[in-house]
This record gives sequence, structure tokens and C-alpha cells, in this order.
Amino acid sequence: QVQLVESGGGLVQPGGSLRLSCAASGSIFNFNVMGWYRQAPGKQRELVATITSYDGTNYADSVKGRFTISKDNAKNTVYLQMNSLKPEDTAVYYCDAQAKFSGSHYWGQGTQVTISS
Repeated sequence: QVQLVESGGGLVQPGGSLRLSCAASGSIFNFNVMGWYRQAPGKQRELVATITSYDGTNYADSVKGRFTISKDNAKNTVYLQMNSLKPEDTAVYYCDAQAKFSGSHYWGQGTQVTISS
């Protein structure tokens, strides 16, 4: 069974930074796309950023210029560097991976990110 484990969440003041990690149990070479989603209380889940197997990236307009998604194939890990954090970034952040060919999605359990002064 594929497992994704997120880490790196926490409490930070506005303007601060966090780096989230998503560690996969298997080779991320098996995934066409990996990404980060977030969901705030009472709000819809939204796409934050994605990265393809060839390192192409995509970002939500709300995080462009502030967040950077990257991956380390050797470590089977995807990262989300979050800079210039705002209170509206507060949410549970989830890692998602889409398997090649089958298109199946796998999800982590989420990590809480709270931005508050």
C-alpha cells in the first residue's frame, strides 16, 4: 500500500516561513504528478501546487511568488517551501500523488499550518 507522510507544519507568525515535506513509501518515479492541497475550516479544499515527474510546476494564484514546490527523487520526497506566510494560508495541508497510467490518487493524512501573530 502506498503511504504518504506529511511533516513540517506548525505555528508561525505572518511573514514567516515553513517547509513542508511529503515522504512516499515507494519511488516517486511511479507518480506522474504530485501536489499539495489545503483545506481551511469551513472552506473547500483547494489546490496549492503541483509538480510533474519532469519537474514542471503549477501554482495557485494565491501562492505564486511565495511558495515553491520541489522534489528529491533519491529521497522519494516532495517539498513545499512556504515564504511570506499570511493568516489566510492557515489550513491543513495534504500531499497527493497520482500514479502513472492508472491515474489513481493517494493522499497523506495532512499537516496543520497556522499563521497567527
